[in-house]
Amino acid sequence: MLFRFFVYGLLGWAGEIIWTGLPKRLPIDWRLEGHTQWWTFPLYGLIAFLYEPLHDLLRLYPFPLRGIVYAAGFIAVEFLAGILIKLLTGKIPWDYAGKTRWQFMGATRFDYAVLWFIAGFALEPIHDYLVVVTPALLAALSLK
Repeated sequence: MLFRFFVYGLLGWAGEIIWTGLPKRLPIDWRLEGHTQWWTFPLYGLIAFLYEPLHDLLRLYPFPLRGIVYAAGFIAVEFLAGILIKLLTGKIPWDYAGKTRWQFMGATRFDYAVLWFIAGFALEPIHDYLVVVTPALLAALSLK
């Protein structure tokens, strides 16, 4: 499980760097600079502990219901993490305040629900694959 925490953390960082580097307005900034924050690594890592059991529970439910639950879960975790980090540090690293009318308290964006809906489904085969390969990878890493 800890191994998958690190895998999801790294995948999340990579996805976030790609997402933030994509052109979003004209003229296109061809530097395509992407970024992330240190705080997001453990949040993406939580997928191993929160998303995986949820995916196992929802596996047989219809497509739209699973997507809605995934989107709501990601939004809830982002919001709670943003508020907790703000309480600890005084600021939300990804503060959305003033960036869209769909933000809530700067900690989350409801317009990203579609993105999180899709991300939830993208994670399903990744989760299934990691469950299969994790024992072999851990065994290979422990070779002396």
